Amino acid sequence: MDTIASLFSFITTPVSWVIVQFHKVYGAIFGPDTGWAWGLSIVSLVILIRICLIPLFVKQIKATRAMQTLQPEMKKIQERYKNDRQRQSEEMMKLYKETGTNPLSSCLPILAQSPFFFALYHVLNSIASNDTVGVINERLLESAQKAHIFGAPLAAKFTDSAEKVAALDSSLTDVRVVTAIMIVLMSLSQFYTQRQLMTKNVDTTVKTPFMQQQKMLMYVFPIIFAVFGINFPVGVLVYWLTTNVWTMGQQMYIIHNNPTPGSKAQAAYLERLTKHVTKHGRTRNRRERAIVKAIVAKGRDRNEYERKFINGLNKAGLAAQSDGMVIKSEATAAVQTEDGTPVTGAANPKRQQPKRQTKAQRQSGPTKAAGEPTSLTKSDESQSGATPAAAAKKGSAKPAGSTRSKAQSGQRKGPQRPKSPSKK
Repeated sequence: MDTIASLFSFITTPVSWVIVQFHKVYGAIFGPDTGWAWGLSIVSLVILIRICLIPLFVKQIKATRAMQTLQPEMKKIQERYKNDRQRQSEEMMKLYKETGTNPLSSCLPILAQSPFFFALYHVLNSIASNDTVGVINERLLESAQKAHIFGAPLAAKFTDSAEKVAALDSSLTDVRVVTAIMIVLMSLSQFYTQRQLMTKNVDTTVKTPFMQQQKMLMYVFPIIFAVFGINFPVGVLVYWLTTNVWTMGQQMYIIHNNPTPGSKAQAAYLERLTKHVTKHGRTRNRRERAIVKAIVAKGRDRNEYERKFINGLNKAGLAAQSDGMVIKSEATAAVQTEDGTPVTGAANPKRQQPKRQTKAQRQSGPTKAAGEPTSLTKSDESQSGATPAAAAKKGSAKPAGSTRSKAQSGQRKGPQRPKSPSKK
């Protein structure tokens, strides 16, 4: 580690200068020799570096999503040229070039942060060795050696001997307890960050080897931090723990406000957006309009959650436009009262079901309207042997209720099966 840190010695002076400037501010508040002054200086260094790396973090998010989108195509290339590694690599590079993606873009924040990490390690290791480094002179060196965080010196390590820890005015128990707790917190924060990415912000409809690799890294990274953490000084553990917490919070913000399409986070976000838009009848800001615009532009290529979002707007009488705006649909706007207020349920009128008929009504056929004259067919006339008027007169001579229709008597309509002759 010392050899690696020496390779980044060119940035040691700027890093030490930034720490000293923050130390002047916090030293005036908490005292120059306190652990709060030096610890908060390291935390402020982390925040400053991460703010400068925000543009690279945005590129990382875009590159990661582009890689997730290309996973089906990459899988096809791997299956097509599984016996030809060279052709497979050529087709992969061709795909990256056509889509404008770069697999290394997802590693940009880590690569950019590495020089600052090793430079800080070199500074703290020099403090532990009682050597001046960068702009940290002998007076600041003595002040940094006196600084303790919960009883552990900034330059102490978990693997240090009792004599070395005693030279820094501390006990081996305090150093190991503090470093062990910080290593555990550092590993847990890394695990939670990766797990949050895999469970909430990954398209669950695409199953590729990339997802299996991410799951493996979710367990490998915390183990790596735990193994190498015992060789880090307390100040470096403060730096790395602050970095992990910042990354976790930054990722939670991205997942909550700009989730990956097809993920569970997108389902939760679109559900919240549907409630807000149906309540206020509009989108709030440019970001929401951009998301609605992207969903509308997909057309039939929308996923399940996006179709549910569009259907929810339609049920509320709203329509999403191609520019990301949300307006009232024409079905609701056409049906209004005289004062201009829309009629409730006009967009989706309920379908009226026909009145259910009784069994006798169904067997007797369609009911005639009141006052409509009834006519007899030719077969009826031939059977009765009289005109319709005579048939009506003959029917009127019988007392009401003396006869029952076939439907009322329970007989079946149509030709009847002849009875079998009885045996004598």
